[in-house]
Amino acid sequence: MGKRLLPALGLFVLSPLAGEFLLGNLPVTALPALIVLAPLYGGGTLLIRELARRGGAGWPGMVLLAVAYGVVEEGLLTRSLFDPHFAGMDLASYAWLPGVGMSAWWTTFVLGGVHAAGSVLAPIAVMEALVPSRAEEPWLGRPGLVVAGVLYVLGAVATGLTNPDVYRPSAGQLAGAAVVAALLAALALRRARGQAPEPVAERAQGQAPEQVAEGARGQVRGWVPGPWPVLGLTLVAGLAFWLAALTIDTLGAWPAVAANLVLYAAAYALVARWARRAGWGLAQRFALGAGWLLTYAWHSFLQPPALPATPAVDLAGNAAFSVAAVVLLAVAWSRVRAAARGTSETATL
Repeated sequence: MGKRLLPALGLFVLSPLAGEFLLGNLPVTALPALIVLAPLYGGGTLLIRELARRGGAGWPGMVLLAVAYGVVEEGLLTRSLFDPHFAGMDLASYAWLPGVGMSAWWTTFVLGGVHAAGSVLAPIAVMEALVPSRAEEPWLGRPGLVVAGVLYVLGAVATGLTNPDVYRPSAGQLAGAAVVAALLAALALRRARGQAPEPVAERAQGQAPEQVAEGARGQVRGWVPGPWPVLGLTLVAGLAFWLAALTIDTLGAWPAVAANLVLYAAAYALVARWARRAGWGLAQRFALGAGWLLTYAWHSFLQPPALPATPAVDLAGNAAFSVAAVVLLAVAWSRVRAAARGTSETATL
């Protein structure tokens, strides 16, 4: 039982560590905050993965649920989507939309590259790579799913209680955020109902885990990049994403909004196209997650921490989290390769 739950427990911890500490947003001295962050981030990410895997929605479903998660956190909990002065920033100067009271730049930035990619999808991809034989299986039974849901709710409540001075948007803004999150979740779950999960037995008939794509029954022939080119493309995308954010005061907010939207659309279109082809699988999905976590690692050295920390402590913490991330990725890659070799050898017997 303990070993069966290890991937779920790992994801529960990896999500907040990546989303806040590897990013550089919180210093190492804030690790006790995991008491609140792990239920919120980890519980939410576990729910997203398990709902998608149990229902067969796959990665497209996870993307929708990850964005919904971001809308809930930033629209209903921290309410940063509507706060013109969130975290001391002058968001009203960054592509502000007066009609809805939101910064177009902050919305596209925090919901996509930060929450969906960094807090949810990349940790899932890496943790699945650590257990190749169970990468596409649910990790929790129904009781575990309930526990994850309860933890997420507790984390959300704790987030609200620890921030009594949170910005107070209008009722219409809160209702709008709730409706958007609900629609995204409904769309993801509708996709799940329309697609049956792939039986485990079908994945054991001579194909290496890295060669198995989501929705394998609808695959078509065609070229797909290997994991190393995917890693390189992800690192380039990460660089473009953060350059757009870091140069916003120089180049302006609307160019950054355009860059974010083009980046998301291009990434989704390319990955969706490749994922329909027979050569796409676990290794490439791992490369996507690894590239984003490595992007977070280098970004941490440029990010001022949100909580007080001396430069030496901040630097040491960033270095420690970055080294830990590299070690974790190396272990995951070795397991993906070992599983591929083992399955390939079995197929040739």
